Amino acid sequence: MNKTDTTMQKTQLIDRILGRKTGMASTETALPASTHAKIHARIPDAYTRFDRHPGYEKMLVPKAASERLGIANPFFRVHDGVAGAITRIQDREYINFSNYNYLGLTGHPAVNQAAKAAIDRYGTSASASRLVAGERPVQRKLEEALANVYEVDDCIVFVSGHATNVSTIGYLFGPKDLVIHDSLIHNSVLQGIQLSGATRRSFPHNDTNALNQILAEIRGQFERVLIVVEGLYSMDGDICDLPSLVEIKRRHKAFLMVDEAHSLGVLGKTGKGIREHFDVQGKDVDIWMGTLSKTLAGCGGYIAGERALVEHLKYAAPGFVYSVGVAPSLAAASLEALRIMQKEPERVTRLQAQGQQFLEAMHSLGINTGLAQGYAVIPAIIGSSLKAARLSNQFFEAGINVQPIIHPAVEEKAARLRFFLSFLHTDQHISYTREVTKKLMGNR
Repeated sequence: MNKTDTTMQKTQLIDRILGRKTGMASTETALPASTHAKIHARIPDAYTRFDRHPGYEKMLVPKAASERLGIANPFFRVHDGVAGAITRIQDREYINFSNYNYLGLTGHPAVNQAAKAAIDRYGTSASASRLVAGERPVQRKLEEALANVYEVDDCIVFVSGHATNVSTIGYLFGPKDLVIHDSLIHNSVLQGIQLSGATRRSFPHNDTNALNQILAEIRGQFERVLIVVEGLYSMDGDICDLPSLVEIKRRHKAFLMVDEAHSLGVLGKTGKGIREHFDVQGKDVDIWMGTLSKTLAGCGGYIAGERALVEHLKYAAPGFVYSVGVAPSLAAASLEALRIMQKEPERVTRLQAQGQQFLEAMHSLGINTGLAQGYAVIPAIIGSSLKAARLSNQFFEAGINVQPIIHPAVEEKAARLRFFLSFLHTDQHISYTREVTKKLMGNR
């Protein structure tokens, strides 16, 4: 091959690359219009319609079955007022077991006032990424307060709890790494692993022996390894064995991440979560994750840990860098909620007592509550999505709002009603719910 031929080949290669980057085909590779027409004719009409999307068509099957059986859709009912132990739907009040207002701080006068004051001072939005727009004092105060709760160096707040897990895991880990998680882990963790490109393995729920065995066999095949668990499992209401997990992560030189979305404010003598429950040091866990939308009466998520972790995420995690900063009003609300939680530990004490009382009431009726331990989240396992939806409607008719959890959110055999307990629920609420449950589900 002579020099002229080589130069021509390089030119053609560059033309093809530039053509791809600019969306323009080079003259050498352009297809005739008739060929394009033939290719387009072979593309099924379904590929251009959302109503023919396989996921949507699959979703329509149980919907059609419910309509045929006369089961009303229990989802997306319109509520008026604060999401508390009582809710108002179409001018009727219902006992409400379908929100995460664990300590009754959503709607608390002091929390509302903190949010209003922040709006007066900062407006309703941070208006840009914090990397671009800079900080507002209340944003940093919230992060510092959360870091103090966990007794770690620092904290970073994201605008979405789901995106916190997706962005953190998706950014920190990669194709040479392993993320191993509890089999009942939240969807946000699974999405983060998928984004990262890391190898994914699961271990049977709360089976630390299985986790240890898996790591003993394959740890050496990867660079970084992350173990991910939840403090309180939001579908089943049981907790992880944190001391054993800390020991395992040290033995296998892995990182440990604990999702505390449902355990902050619920576990521990003063609500500081799973580490307080087990008296574990905050720095024994590498990544603490939590949300602001439950106990903390706001919206968003956070990561707490060592300074290098937080600083790294602040400058590079896509879900933080390319998202607007948390609204100052929401930061102020969550900061005030955190202060009240710490000043009034009796809220936590009462919530824990109500959870145990409710669990005992269900057990007295022979209801299958699965793995629940009486910590605010208590399922009633039905074993059929259609039956769970029907029961949800029957409870609704009796003045109780409790949502069904159906396939594919859980396995069909694990379809359930899921009760969330709140500090605001009274003994009368629980007593009445027991009587309705006895009537509808007794001796199951």
